[in-house]
Amino acid sequence: MLVLLVEDNPAEARLTQEALQETGFKYDLQIVSDGEMATQFLRRECGFSEMPTPNLILLDLNLPRKHGREVLQEIKSDPLLSFIPVIVVSNSHAPDDINEVYRLQGNCYLTKSADLDEFFSAIKALAEFWLSKAKLPGDFNR
Repeated sequence: MLVLLVEDNPAEARLTQEALQETGFKYDLQIVSDGEMATQFLRRECGFSEMPTPNLILLDLNLPRKHGREVLQEIKSDPLLSFIPVIVVSNSHAPDDINEVYRLQGNCYLTKSADLDEFFSAIKALAEFWLSKAKLPGDFNR
């Protein structure tokens, strides 16, 4: 199980990583810090040639170099990647952002909470569903 976290804020990436670790689920986590790196990772370019395709993507919207909406659109329009569930985890509460994510076929939209306990709880709930209950592409032996 490989989870790709696309997050430009190191503190938020670390918090997400800690919340996922507390779940006890088995997974490998790869972190990239901007939209361009996410695209390179998924296309196995620029030093990512040996990386497997992730089973799940956690994607921030407000990214440098390439916005999260662009990354999502590229993923969902690529037949080799479109099957990967993409969970958008963003600080934005804007209805336009939420609607756009679903229009672009994002699988889930989670607004980051400023409350640490609430944030950890939300990430754990996501992990419980996506890493334990849901059957993900490429993870048929679970």
